[in-house]
Amino acid sequence: MRPRSSGALPVLGVLWAGALAVLGLWWYNTPVVSATTDWVTGAGRITGLLAGYSTAVVVLLMARVPVLERRIGSDRVARWHAMAGRYTISLIVAHTGLIVWGYAEQAGTGLVDQFLTVVLDFPDMIEAAIGTVLLVVIGLISAGAARRKLPYELWYYLHLLTYAAVFLAFWHQLSTGTEFLAVPAAQTAWYALYGTVTALMVWYRIITPVRLNLRHRLRVESVVEEGAGVTSVIMSGRDLDGMNAEAGQFFRWRFLAPGLRWTSNPYSLSATPRDDRLRITVKAAGGHSAALAALPAGTRVWAEGPYGALTAARRQRPRGEEGRRGTKVLLIAGGAGITPMRALFETIPAAPGDLTLLYRARRKEDLVLWDELRVIAARRQAKLFSAVNEPDGTRPQITAEGMARVLPDIAKHDVYLCGPPGLAEEFQAILREAGVPARRIHHESFEL
Repeated sequence: MRPRSSGALPVLGVLWAGALAVLGLWWYNTPVVSATTDWVTGAGRITGLLAGYSTAVVVLLMARVPVLERRIGSDRVARWHAMAGRYTISLIVAHTGLIVWGYAEQAGTGLVDQFLTVVLDFPDMIEAAIGTVLLVVIGLISAGAARRKLPYELWYYLHLLTYAAVFLAFWHQLSTGTEFLAVPAAQTAWYALYGTVTALMVWYRIITPVRLNLRHRLRVESVVEEGAGVTSVIMSGRDLDGMNAEAGQFFRWRFLAPGLRWTSNPYSLSATPRDDRLRITVKAAGGHSAALAALPAGTRVWAEGPYGALTAARRQRPRGEEGRRGTKVLLIAGGAGITPMRALFETIPAAPGDLTLLYRARRKEDLVLWDELRVIAARRQAKLFSAVNEPDGTRPQITAEGMARVLPDIAKHDVYLCGPPGLAEEFQAILREAGVPARRIHHESFEL
């Protein structure tokens, strides 16, 4: 089986083509721009059209469409969603200011008076104003500094208000937008765009999870303490092969127990998925993850997924070697990133001696699942290394030269990397310096 190529560039091409089409719509409907007010209102219309389009893109990237999640990678889709959200909020604010300014210049009124006129007198504008305020608030709480201070559960549910905000803001685009009033085909296309995005959202965020959970009926089988603050949750169910989960992927889990049933968190599979059992391993880092240690057997589990593209299918195959296994493999894990790496370490195809795992942790006590990794390494004749801090906290010196001494042919390896952002950036730089091509570095962050 040939490795799946990334669909990032084609998808980006389609998204940018849509933005150009939106600009073309404004150009088609604007015969001349002469006075200052024309420039200002024209800029307001352009930013409004782009804001409407990018809003649909933001929602699409929240829909968890499998072709995006698996071929591009959940973490990349999440980054695109965050970036598109920032662009959208900026465009909305610019659109609001420019339109009010342009209309105020045309009417010879003050900005405040014109703003009130637009909101109170124009069709569907009260709803649009409420939706705009919600979107801006959601954008602010999703900014890095604010996001880190909020509990994940609170941020998650506030983020869901995006759907209400988009619904409230949608209608004024058609009832007041010059381009849509003048070109009926554009209005039809806008309905089709938002209708398609809504259909994908309903199918993959509501219908698909309902079908999956009704079919597989997951329950907690047992909870195992793996170390200080680290717990494995083993789940059983029906026909779990039908979930099509692969080593390296994750689900969003909702445990239907008191205090947990309203929270959905992403955790990777930490063992090879079986037809009757799934396992996750979680380090206590908050209220939800800490509570998993006390889950009683028999607790119903609601799962969404599988998601993620950090699978064996990402491996590159040397050109002209269709019958060969492909390149050698190096797995690098840091912190909780060991969970998908442990599953891959057990299953990814590799000849004896062609598979290596490097596990970075602060202390030896933090090397979660180490005994399991040693057993797997012995069985597969794989190399297993750890890199931990000195007792005084001094970090180990990991360099491109050091990596090349351990793996002289490191440039011929496919490298899978999972861990905190700082670790990922550090190792990506080291690997590139060691000669590993970017196409062979497969990274997915567990901090989605």
